Amino acid sequence: MNSPSELEPRLDKTLALKQAFEPIAEDLSKVEDCIRAQAHAFDPAVEAYVAYAIESHGKRLRPALALLSGGATGAILPEHADLAVIVELIHAATLVHDDILDHADLRRGQPTANAKWGNSLAVLLGDCLFAHALKLAASFEDNRMCRRIAEAASEVCSGEIIQTQRRFDFKLTVPDYFRILEMKTGALFAVATQLSGLLNGASEATQKGLYDFGMRLGTAYQIYDDCLDLAGDEGTVGKTLGSDLRRGKLTLPILHLLNTSAPAERERLGGLILEGNEQEIRNLVETALSKGAVQHAVKTGRQMLQEARDGVSLLDHSIYKKSLLALCETLDGMIAPLGVSSPLGGG
Repeated sequence: MNSPSELEPRLDKTLALKQAFEPIAEDLSKVEDCIRAQAHAFDPAVEAYVAYAIESHGKRLRPALALLSGGATGAILPEHADLAVIVELIHAATLVHDDILDHADLRRGQPTANAKWGNSLAVLLGDCLFAHALKLAASFEDNRMCRRIAEAASEVCSGEIIQTQRRFDFKLTVPDYFRILEMKTGALFAVATQLSGLLNGASEATQKGLYDFGMRLGTAYQIYDDCLDLAGDEGTVGKTLGSDLRRGKLTLPILHLLNTSAPAERERLGGLILEGNEQEIRNLVETALSKGAVQHAVKTGRQMLQEARDGVSLLDHSIYKKSLLALCETLDGMIAPLGVSSPLGGG
């Protein structure tokens, strides 16, 4: 059972997001209902699987971005709700496939689709969600909407392929890492924000700023997640620290550690990652913390959030713009503490 101290970080984050989402609370609730209703569009034999995949929802960041960006560029239209549903379905599809790739048994405390029904059915379930999202996207009158959504979905999948291809690849560079993050996470954030501006007839400059905002916010969010794998609390993260390392994912803190180590030490650390010994991985996590690698990544993530803020500078002042900026502040508040100290104690 979780102690009050373990629950506190979760409650803080939930409260901060709830406050940021306040201007769109009613719209987001309707989008939530619409997301769940999508299961009814499938054959009755498939409906229960789809319902399960979209029921265990997370923060709904991407739908919230679509709604907030709509409000910030004029008004929240029915089409913004449609966009919100579509980006979340694509996200849900990627999570189903991610869990298969990572052999994950749990997500948000619930058995994953692959754990419940096996990899074959889970692969097809993810495909169904992707296909349904693109079918919904085809209903927009402006064909640029469908084209950009399809491009973003392709970017997400390509990013996952490249990341999988380059597991345990010690030739991976920091620019390579950022490109993967932009593709697999940033692209979907960016399409949610940019296309919301397009729906409201926003200028090209405003759309570009919204795109940059979404891309930077999404990339910073993934950096936060990568740091959490090393500097989080196992009770609140819900997984063993160093899980990315065990799967050969070389994240920003580890790349920084490798790049700042002498050749012999770099080779030794690489050997430990390849070997995957449990205690050595935990020791390597400690090394990344003590050598300032996590702190470096935290600093990079926070700088990216500042760049995200710059992306909405052209927007008129509104409660929606204020909430977009509040999302940056919320994520900054989540990232910053990860660079402070090691949570693992004596290991």
